[in-house]
Amino acid sequence: MQKERVAIFIDGSNLYHSLKNLKIKEMDFQKLVKLLVKERLLTNVFYYNAPLDISVDEKKYWEMQRFFEMLKKLPGFNVILCKRKKYKKEDGKFGFVMKGDDVYLAIDMVSGAYENLYDTAIIVSGDEDFVPLIKRIQKLGKKVENAYFTKSSSNALKNSADASISLNELISKIKIR
Repeated sequence: MQKERVAIFIDGSNLYHSLKNLKIKEMDFQKLVKLLVKERLLTNVFYYNAPLDISVDEKKYWEMQRFFEMLKKLPGFNVILCKRKKYKKEDGKFGFVMKGDDVYLAIDMVSGAYENLYDTAIIVSGDEDFVPLIKRIQKLGKKVENAYFTKSSSNALKNSADASISLNELISKIKIR
């Protein structure tokens, strides 16, 4: 019997902010993947994020570049870089918003389902915007699991998935001390 094939789709910004709220600076991505996949066969991991603006903080920019390069070296990892758009706030200061990450994630997940590249997709995010995506993937005969952090997750997202995995319960195994 063929092993169930699993692809993981990581909303990098959502993951980063969730870890930051828990005051966790580093985590072991290989351990995370192993815990999510279990005894199944990993096909791919997709990580979506946007590089920081080098003009704002050159040191943090290069730290993030090294982080992306480290991820690219992990087995099966694909780093998809999106755009970070600068905008002016009402107080005159500048802010940044990520553009394209959700769209790239959705395209890759739907494409993978149509191309039969996985049996189960694991979406690492708490973003409720992914509910229609999950329903579409399920209509294509695929299973979807949601890996989430308690404080940053939508109940609608968890409830639309075939299964959900609390990352809070795994945190002691994946954080780097």
